[in-house]
Amino acid sequence: MSSGFAEPAPGGGVQLGESLTLPVPETLHGIYAVALAEPPADPRELAREQVARRVAPPLRDLVLGMLASPMLTLDLRATGAFPPLPSDLLGLYGATAADLAAVASATHLLAVRAAYRPGWPPAHEWAARAVAGAVGAETGAPVVDVFTPQVLAPARLAESLPGPDGEIRLTDWMLLPHTAGPHGFWFTTKGLARFGLPELQTEHVPPALVEPWGRLLNGLARRVLDLWLDELPAGEQPLVVDLPELVSVGLQDVAAAQGVAEPMRREVSVRLRQDTVDGEPVLTVLAAEDGPDRLESLCTALFGAQDAV
Repeated sequence: MSSGFAEPAPGGGVQLGESLTLPVPETLHGIYAVALAEPPADPRELAREQVARRVAPPLRDLVLGMLASPMLTLDLRATGAFPPLPSDLLGLYGATAADLAAVASATHLLAVRAAYRPGWPPAHEWAARAVAGAVGAETGAPVVDVFTPQVLAPARLAESLPGPDGEIRLTDWMLLPHTAGPHGFWFTTKGLARFGLPELQTEHVPPALVEPWGRLLNGLARRVLDLWLDELPAGEQPLVVDLPELVSVGLQDVAAAQGVAEPMRREVSVRLRQDTVDGEPVLTVLAAEDGPDRLESLCTALFGAQDAV
């Protein structure tokens, strides 16, 4: 299915060193839940009408095409027929008390599921989120991104969808939770798996570097996604993709993850290592060279001494 959208521009910079071989999933899935106070008579017709009214082209054409195919399904059931939504995590990731009350009091859930191949565009995510958002906007029902999990406010959901040029802000599709430990903070992205990639993680981040290291990881996620998509051209799906072990990440990547431009081309290099956490593949982010204060040195080199700490 052609989206008519341009592919995102890959990041620049030189990648050196060994390669990491990553498997390419056969299919990716986007799943959203709409927590309804009253069930609609015909969910698919409601979705079709609201997408046609609320979603602008060319995204509208992609979503309507998915709706008319087996790649997007709508499953309406009483709430007790589904596993309960994780209210504790929803609250942790920003749901308001009103959101949680609406989810708890919902009589029915509409599960919106879409499947698509890896590559660009991520039609499974765009279509499922757009359909759930259109139904939620018409019914006043909360929309839950099951992957994160988060309740998506209507305005935020609408802003996260691609515009006419097909560009998105990666930070609208990815969280960066971090947890304190005895030797510093543990960071992990939550969103790269939407595109078929392992998530990124870093251990033992000093407390003073939480903010700059988070910015660096956002930029690195954007750079790694660009490299991944370069290896998945339209109409082709290899079994594996080789990514460089050493990756440069720059201020332009940090800005691009936020959907803005940055003229300065300052970059640093990091090393990726393939690991497994709880049975899931991850890419551990390390300094390219060992040494004392190596993470602080990276942040200082990229952002400057004043902004690094």
